[in-house]
Amino acid sequence: MNRASYTAARLLQIVPTFILIGIVVFVLVRILPGGPVAALLGDKASDEAIERITRQLGLDAPILVQFWRFLETIARGDLGDSIAYHVAVVRLIAERLPVTLLLTGMATIFAIALAVPLAFVAAVTQNRWPDLAIRGAFQVGLSSPIFYVGLILLTVFAGAMHIFPVGGYGETPGEHLYHLFLPALALALSFSAVIMRSLRASVIEVLSAEFVDFARAKGLRRRIVLGRHVLRNALISTVALIGLQIGDLLGGAVITESVFAVPGVGRLMVDSIFARDYPVIQGLTLALAVLVSLVFLATDLVQMALDPRVAK
Repeated sequence: MNRASYTAARLLQIVPTFILIGIVVFVLVRILPGGPVAALLGDKASDEAIERITRQLGLDAPILVQFWRFLETIARGDLGDSIAYHVAVVRLIAERLPVTLLLTGMATIFAIALAVPLAFVAAVTQNRWPDLAIRGAFQVGLSSPIFYVGLILLTVFAGAMHIFPVGGYGETPGEHLYHLFLPALALALSFSAVIMRSLRASVIEVLSAEFVDFARAKGLRRRIVLGRHVLRNALISTVALIGLQIGDLLGGAVITESVFAVPGVGRLMVDSIFARDYPVIQGLTLALAVLVSLVFLATDLVQMALDPRVAK
């Protein structure tokens, strides 16, 4: 199977996933305690007001009718209007999603830049003091909750040293990167620990392979052996892990954006859940599902470039 056929087949697989997630999220948001009317009007609202708003929002219709309307909005591509913000859900996602994508991208770059070289050092010095020190340091990051790491970074670098802002997003591209540095670092510390452990194990396994011994016997330089033979083969499993962890990063962004007051989709999701804003919750879940599926597709394409056997 060539790359184009493989990509087309994977894109078609997203469609049933999208439909299934749409059904699940539609049911889940409606079994949450409370509802959007109670969140809007409060506990002291009159029965007449509750009935009027319920009718205006279309929540008085049978559940199957509501589900059909939900499918119609998806087919039109508008995802409906937000109950709490009174704007189109598509507009809200378009405004907030780039923030979360930038945060996730920065965290991924930080994690890879930190983990890959140290994983190599740990692998080639297996069970010696550099390996033990690197694994011990990363173990701290792996075992620390993201919100706790974020609070420490805020306390030290924003509160005490005043190097970075406490929160926000800024106005210019430079300010965006500046404001997102600490939240991206908080996400990257635990992410990098997972990458390092996986890549270290893969490098150790590849170093003992026969083709590496053959490359050394040919007299190839150590740099060529490590870069061309060891790194390429060790990265195959690690790339798949990175793709899976990016999905976790999007989940971790919910906590991180709340700690650092970053106006991304994670914080929007938390606010929408508290407000029982059904259209926003449904739209965000579907958008994130498609995004994660595309990340997995990109991961598979990178794996195919490293190892063509993946497509078979």
